[in-house]
Amino acid sequence: MPATPAWPPKSAPRLFVAQALHESGQVVIDGPQAHYLSRVMRVAAGDVVILCDNVTGEWAARVGDAGKREVVLEVSAILRPREAVPDLWLCPALLKKDRFDLVLEKATELGAARIQPVITRRCVADKLNRERAVAHTIEAAEQCARTALPDLAEPVKLAALLATWPAERALFFADENGGEPAAAAFAAYTGPAAILIGPEGGFDEGERAAIRALPAARPISLGPRILRGETAAIAALAVWMAARGDW
Repeated sequence: MPATPAWPPKSAPRLFVAQALHESGQVVIDGPQAHYLSRVMRVAAGDVVILCDNVTGEWAARVGDAGKREVVLEVSAILRPREAVPDLWLCPALLKKDRFDLVLEKATELGAARIQPVITRRCVADKLNRERAVAHTIEAAEQCARTALPDLAEPVKLAALLATWPAERALFFADENGGEPAAAAFAAYTGPAAILIGPEGGFDEGERAAIRALPAARPISLGPRILRGETAAIAALAVWMAARGDW
């Protein structure tokens, strides 16, 4: 007897949409998403598309009509509620465009709740194309089947970040001058937290002193080697998720 096909199919395309979803609702997809569904995925009437709204969760929808400029979807059933993610912020210093794209992508895949870009004195970039950055996080969430998008904040200067830092949230910062091993520090802590990662040239002495003066700051070490900014961000997130996260 043949096996019953999985429903919805694992190959069904996944999209985040702006409108809140509900059973028997209708969603009209246009623009680049419509091009993706009709021209790339070649969906046809009756095919299944997985939708997420970053509010209620993940839904199955069937294609009602697939045109060249828009695709009409009929929402049929909720598959999963919006997931709960660990209360962890990633505060990475801005990097060159392609390297920061990687940070955004991997932070989304690894489950960061919030991404707060930081501008430090040694940053080679001081601006972020927000529309492009949001698109990267959405694409990463669609690919890894995440149902909750990370909150992507506007870049802030390090001094402003420290001046407004919430006292109840620990700020673990990767200090090339040394600190407690990251795995041990993360495993021993149980409250809300954030991880601060410096730029390619690291924090300067004034910045390091300002960070250490913050009562919530906790210096950590990511090992004996000097890591690139994007590598440090990904490694620290992975260690956190293994020690305290949803792995």
